[in-house]
Amino acid sequence: MRSARHYLTTILAALALAGTAAAADAPKSGGTLVIGSTQVPRHLNGAVQSGTATALPSTQLFASLLRYDADWKPQPYLAQTWELAEDGKSLTMHLRKDALFHDGKPVTSEDVAFSIMAVKKNHPFQTMFAPVEAVDTPDPYTVVLRMSKPHPAILLALSPALMPVLPKHIYGDGQDLKTHPRNSANVVGSGPFVFKEFKPGQEIVLEKFDKFFLPGKPYLDRIVMKFNPDATNLLIGLERGDINVLPYMTEPTILRRAKDNAALTMTNQGYEGIGALSWLAFNTARKPLDDVRVRQAIAYAIDKRFITKALNGGFAKAADGPIVATSPFASPDVKKYPLDLKKSEELLEAAGLKKDANGVRLTLTVDSIPGSDVQGKNVAEYLRSQLKKVGIAIQVRASPDFATWAKRVSSHDFDLTNDIVFNWGDPVIGVHRTYLSTNIRDIIWTNTQSYANPKVDALLEQAGTETDVDKRRALYAEFQRIVTEDLPIEFLTVVPYHTLASKKVHALPNGIWGVMSPMDDTYLQ
Repeated sequence: MRSARHYLTTILAALALAGTAAAADAPKSGGTLVIGSTQVPRHLNGAVQSGTATALPSTQLFASLLRYDADWKPQPYLAQTWELAEDGKSLTMHLRKDALFHDGKPVTSEDVAFSIMAVKKNHPFQTMFAPVEAVDTPDPYTVVLRMSKPHPAILLALSPALMPVLPKHIYGDGQDLKTHPRNSANVVGSGPFVFKEFKPGQEIVLEKFDKFFLPGKPYLDRIVMKFNPDATNLLIGLERGDINVLPYMTEPTILRRAKDNAALTMTNQGYEGIGALSWLAFNTARKPLDDVRVRQAIAYAIDKRFITKALNGGFAKAADGPIVATSPFASPDVKKYPLDLKKSEELLEAAGLKKDANGVRLTLTVDSIPGSDVQGKNVAEYLRSQLKKVGIAIQVRASPDFATWAKRVSSHDFDLTNDIVFNWGDPVIGVHRTYLSTNIRDIIWTNTQSYANPKVDALLEQAGTETDVDKRRALYAEFQRIVTEDLPIEFLTVVPYHTLASKKVHALPNGIWGVMSPMDDTYLQ
């Protein structure tokens, strides 16, 4: 029989191992996290600029009222508690009383009220706070948003990347907020990290805020963001150890190489809120693209499997509708267009487009969004060879830079264009803008397809104010069914964003916004 001493020794050894494991898993303070990115911010203030490039530093510098977990549930941040009125027309937020800006001034309801109205006025996503008529401040730590109608997107609009809380005593000085000098220099927020240096196009240096309102956080001493347009060079830096994290990686050659590296982790989690779709947009105001049969014929001629498997290396998934599949409002009941060249030709014949002596029915120009060969140029070149099979001659028109492409599309000077567009969490924020007839404007990422359907307008208007989640989901289901039949856009893929990281990095933000969230829990082991 084994002795009591043997059992005691075994128990003590187990406890020691448990203690060692617990110590290894415990967050470690200190160190510098180096983030590499191909996406270069113009400035650091997310209150006046959308996009992942600005959101990455902005969410470290500025705290928001709420943050979001991986289940789409709001979590306390600057706001500890909140109540939405039964009629959905007012939201009361109760602020923390211990939050400070980086210059030592307290964060109060006056700062929140100023920030909400500043975002409403200056942010490109006008739908986020459009119903907000006023913000009351009954005391320094209570904020009441007054809305003209129920606004079910209001809580998600208070996310880190969308609603940074600005210090009124700095940004409320009367200068134009869009060009305010403190957007890029001496930036002051109340987030976990303090501005140290910004070299445009090169790097951003942030340091730990030692008076951050969450005790003991952040764990990191410093975050350095380095920018390089060459993703391969960034990956080499990650492999070498010069860089710790690479977000927003999509190129299949990069992803394959990272996947085979045992020293790295790779995840596609944390991009659910962004909801990035790659698509082919039609100018529905131009003949013959004003005929839905022609648009559907083009869709039937496209092999999404080839795009996802061959062009995207198997890392992308096919997209079939305007709301990304990871959204709570996505519906499977959409019209799909599997590869069917015979069906495509039948529709083109029905539309009166006959082949000439050279086998050509019509000639169209495809514009290609610059910045990504996989989602841009390669897709355009594929369309040129593929659509020839049904008698459509494609001319690929490359743009030398983003500004040129954006000007062509926003001025409606195009036939077809590939594009990458984000859902931005709630359909009110990122989806409505593409389909509302009232948003046919000469601005990029509006309804540049000139699509107009009164039924869709009515559905989106109703869904934008419906507070019952099930009823709202039903409205969006009907919207998705109609839009995929009308087909102002042929949806191609869910953009395969991935985050690559050294295994030394722990607890990167894992909510729906991923790295567009405060990194106060992140640490290096």
